[in-house]
Amino acid sequence: MRLVSLFSGCGGMDLGFEMAGFNRVWANDFDKDAQAVFRLNLGEIDDRDIRMVPIDDIPDCDILTAGFPCQPFSNAGNRNGVNDNRGTLYLECLRIVKHKLPKVVVFENVKGLLSTKAPDGNKLIDLIISDLESAGYNVVYKLINASDYGVPQNRERVILVGVRNDLNKSFSFPEPIPKNGLTLRDVLDISLDVPNQVDWQLSPQAMFMISHIPEGGSWKNVPYEILPERFKKIRDNMKKYRSPNFYRRFSRDEINGTITASAQPENCGIIHPIHNRRYNIREIARIQTFPDTFIFIDDSPKNIVAMYKVIGNAVPVRLAYEIATAIKNQLFGDVV
Repeated sequence: MRLVSLFSGCGGMDLGFEMAGFNRVWANDFDKDAQAVFRLNLGEIDDRDIRMVPIDDIPDCDILTAGFPCQPFSNAGNRNGVNDNRGTLYLECLRIVKHKLPKVVVFENVKGLLSTKAPDGNKLIDLIISDLESAGYNVVYKLINASDYGVPQNRERVILVGVRNDLNKSFSFPEPIPKNGLTLRDVLDISLDVPNQVDWQLSPQAMFMISHIPEGGSWKNVPYEILPERFKKIRDNMKKYRSPNFYRRFSRDEINGTITASAQPENCGIIHPIHNRRYNIREIARIQTFPDTFIFIDDSPKNIVAMYKVIGNAVPVRLAYEIATAIKNQLFGDVV
């Protein structure tokens, strides 16, 4: 089952599909940090801008996966959608699909994709589906929570699966898995000999804030009188600012929220339950279900911020594995 991987990042999707039995024959990503991690763990990756890659340079394949850039559609970003030049990169996926005609296509993206408008005013998700249907695919998609598939993280993502019409098969998303062993208490018990246990230091203001936040709390636990002025302004008018839950500090008995590429305490639960610091690199890798044998460059300060980025952008390995296994069983069951 030959796999071509587009917008591969540091390899979360690829590793999950490999674990399920797929054979990657080509991968591509333009991000230098992601490329370095991918090569260290998984092998060679084409580092060109996908828009510059001739179709003949890409091998034929049975399945094509693509986690095209999600930032244009993300609630954590500016939501510029297709007005951001990254927002039309799915057209590169379509270009390759039309030429290579893989048996199966898998796209992954953020929840914001579902509400993003295309240039004609229609929903972008409907345009993507229409384009794939015109190319000869039967398409299904679903907004899923990664914690339903063995990932210790409440991370909502859109998964789209297109099956080539001539296969006369259809795909059904797997049933959720019981959420056993997914709390932070299960995740954060890491042996000292596991590498990459280094963290990105917080700013003095952030350190002051989190020193007043108990396990399971947030910025709302910080006494008003000691809040920085900009936070007082928000606290004074929570309705206007839609009651943000900054500086969320999940408890050890909770499933963590979404790990983001920015790793900022104002927009994700990145604070350790009991230690006054960010999660370290290995801890967020665990939350994203990368195995402890997966290495994130070295522990030098210049690499640390980049590693938060590439891990936060990755598809959780366990999620990819569960989707890949369902695809293999339902659509490639006759492949020996």
